[in-house]
Amino acid sequence: MFSDLEEVLIYAPFRNDGQMLSSLLETHAIQASACLDVDALSAALKDDRLPGALILTQEALTAQVIALVRTHLSAQPEWSELTVFVLVEKGALPATMARYLAEHWPGSRQVFYQRPLATIELLSGVQSALLARLRQREVRDHMALERELRHELNHRVKNILASVTAIFRMTARNSSSVEELTQTFGGRLMTLGSVHSALFEAGGEAVDIRELVTLILSPYGGQEGARYELSGPPLDLNKDAATNLSLTLHELTTNAIKYGAWSVESGRISIAWKVEGPTFTLSWRETGGPELSEPTRRGYGTRYIRSSFQTLLGNPPEIRFERQGLALDAHGPRNRIEWGSHPDQNEAEFVGS
Repeated sequence: MFSDLEEVLIYAPFRNDGQMLSSLLETHAIQASACLDVDALSAALKDDRLPGALILTQEALTAQVIALVRTHLSAQPEWSELTVFVLVEKGALPATMARYLAEHWPGSRQVFYQRPLATIELLSGVQSALLARLRQREVRDHMALERELRHELNHRVKNILASVTAIFRMTARNSSSVEELTQTFGGRLMTLGSVHSALFEAGGEAVDIRELVTLILSPYGGQEGARYELSGPPLDLNKDAATNLSLTLHELTTNAIKYGAWSVESGRISIAWKVEGPTFTLSWRETGGPELSEPTRRGYGTRYIRSSFQTLLGNPPEIRFERQGLALDAHGPRNRIEWGSHPDQNEAEFVGS
């Protein structure tokens, strides 16, 4: 029945008062609806939407009507304050009536007009009441937005804490000393913080892959990135892919600093990615570092990188320990990592340890 706080509800069941008031308001472009009996009033007040204002005549204020309005007011949300206009007969005592109704109608504002009533007086009062309802609606919208933001913040904080806990446990399991634990965990935590900063700057949902890779490599890449080279098209990563990829690249970078290309001044790293139809491909190449040979056993770093790319792209990467340096190629569906895409829910998901 109501158009979200914009319609005036009228209950003036005697004579033609209801229809006359409704016609008067609608003539001045104010939506109005007249209830012809108590049942109609009861149904209107049970509507999910709220009236912009309520007009009652003094003779309509029976115990049943007062109770109906009280029930409606008690169910109002906290932001709502309904204006109730009461049209009283000449000689009535509005002050006495106001005290009585104020006790029975909490959460409302009562306005008393004495009949015969000037049209301009009623129109002015109703328009002011509807304007107040508009302000209340704005408060309602702000409260709803605040609740939504609180829920989102709570969700994200929980996710961040879960990520930090998982990173700490993973690091602790594979650290041989407190010093190694401190250094490795600190680096991973800084990487996670950098990713969240990038996501914040990008609006919280997506971050460009080049920006992300630069963020990971730039602290170690020399002046103006002289020790690394990036190539690939713009691609917005969703927040989960950005977090996963950043930690994986951090692991590759750490390995390069310890054992690979960046363990010597002449070493270089090249990262390239491309998108071909539904497929995303990424390659990591190290050159100019110490000569490599195939390890006799798979270390933790290699296991982590394989597991992480499996989770990220649905496929394990190809890792080769070539003489000139480490080479890695990974590929998978772009919709697993691209912001705004929806991965196939039937695809297998693997979580690394």
